[in-house]
Amino acid sequence: MKKVVYQPKVRYKLHPGYLAWILHRATGILLGLYLFLHIWVIHHLAQGEEAFNEVMAIVQSPFFHLLEIGLLATVVYHGLNGLRVVFIDYGNLANRGLMRKAVYAVLGVSAVLVAVGAVPMLRLAFGL
Repeated sequence: MKKVVYQPKVRYKLHPGYLAWILHRATGILLGLYLFLHIWVIHHLAQGEEAFNEVMAIVQSPFFHLLEIGLLATVVYHGLNGLRVVFIDYGNLANRGLMRKAVYAVLGVSAVLVAVGAVPMLRLAFGL
């Protein structure tokens, strides 16, 4: 009996659209995890002013200000890439050349927005 082994005709390659897909899923997971942290902080509101102030003292530390830069990057990239996906679905971005340019545009605009938004957070983190 001859053993049949599946051989794919095309090997999958890492292209910008695939990397954008992976980043979109990763940022979605991170935003879901952030939601639990946010609920944890809000939960302390019901436990009184002292408990909430203790949590806010932790959240206002320089470490969390640096994490907020990561949160900003996650939100900005996820939102902009989500718009790109909408344009692929309903617009004319399904063309491979346009799709690649759109991925680079999303990454570039995200980097600029995060760099601009990171300045006040860095000032808070380092007391500048």
